Amino acid sequence: MFDKVLIANRGEIALRIHRACREMGIHTVAVHSTADENAMHVRLADESVCIGPAPSADSYLNIPNIVSAAMITGAEAIHPGYGFLSENAYFAEIVEAHGIAFIGPSPQHIQTMGDKVAAKKTMIEAGVPVVPGSEGAVGSPEDARQTAESIGYPVLIKASGGGGGKGMKVAETAETLAEQINLARREAKANFGDESVYLEKYLANPRHIELQIVADEQGGVVHLGERDCSLQRKHQKVLEEAPSPALNAAERERLGEIGCTAIRRLGYRNAGTLEFLYENGEFYFIEMNTRLQVEHPVSEAISGIDIVREQIRIAAGAPLSFRQKDIDFQGHAIECRINAEDPATFAPWPGRIVEYHPPGGLGVRVDSGLYAGYSVPPYYDSMIAKLIVHGATRNECLMRLRRALEEFVITGVRTTIPLHQELTAQSDFINGRYDIRWLEDYVAGQAAV
Repeated sequence: MFDKVLIANRGEIALRIHRACREMGIHTVAVHSTADENAMHVRLADESVCIGPAPSADSYLNIPNIVSAAMITGAEAIHPGYGFLSENAYFAEIVEAHGIAFIGPSPQHIQTMGDKVAAKKTMIEAGVPVVPGSEGAVGSPEDARQTAESIGYPVLIKASGGGGGKGMKVAETAETLAEQINLARREAKANFGDESVYLEKYLANPRHIELQIVADEQGGVVHLGERDCSLQRKHQKVLEEAPSPALNAAERERLGEIGCTAIRRLGYRNAGTLEFLYENGEFYFIEMNTRLQVEHPVSEAISGIDIVREQIRIAAGAPLSFRQKDIDFQGHAIECRINAEDPATFAPWPGRIVEYHPPGGLGVRVDSGLYAGYSVPPYYDSMIAKLIVHGATRNECLMRLRRALEEFVITGVRTTIPLHQELTAQSDFINGRYDIRWLEDYVAGQAAV
């Protein structure tokens, strides 16, 4: 096992990784920008290294500085968390080239799954159902038109080299196809440096279902159940729950078999998430995240497995500490992403935290690096906490979640806590009747009132 791990991230996920390491007897190295010198994970780590000024391009995305920090401190492994360099194949390759273990999949798998076209092709070869679409990136306007006609309108235009809603457009008719493709290409080029796009069938009312996988280097593959991530705004997840209220036992078993079979064929290692659109009883693969997910705690809650701990063990060469038959899914879990944003306009709201009182009690977990007096910097993602609640049933979980949201006190900045209180009181959510467009429609309706 490793003696020292460098955490190449910030915020709540850096603290989450630190805690897992400490419980395993592993020393930690926190890297940080000048804006994060007073961050909680920096205070708690055994060592800390400043890797640059506030802009992420000069710090958390600065590969030479991060690798140098690992070498100077004698770290044997680097955990990238999520975001930043977590799905950067070049970073993983450089880390391994310096004799440092990368706590994640191989650079080859990161590269393949980071290209949405290559990922889709790979999954088709592995026998995974996909959304009907182009075989690769579309070329000429005529090729795009023919492909769109074969798929059937409306069609979804997606960037080959990215995600998060960037470079994603919808063409309702043949007359709007060329214009939407050009818009998507410009956006993809600006965000990912790659203007290539591909086409998919636009599903009317799907749910976003994802499957958590962990795999070791000895061929062991286990899934930790599905998560329903359908509550989204501008393709960004807002709330996640596990298991999905939309699936029955047979569908759940089928999804697990599809995912584990594909991962075995790929020879994939470490944690990963297969993401699907689900509609009318069918699953359609859309992408794979070759990293730890923001919403991993809900899978931990229902499975009892510490995913970060397993990531570290796998990277050290150990086999999985459990098999599929050992997983006994229990109860229901919901996660709310708490952002430093205006709950009505979603405008970022950085600033100094005056009061901070997280909720507690049975089945309540808060992942956050906040404390009274901490200043939320304006340079990074606005998520400042995750509230995860677990109950024996979905109804118990929901009642506990409402109670926890009432207890959660954060002053000094505006947060999305009031939004979550609204959402969890809606009858559609209470009854599990929502899809990936529900939240957008709800927000638009509220704005029109």
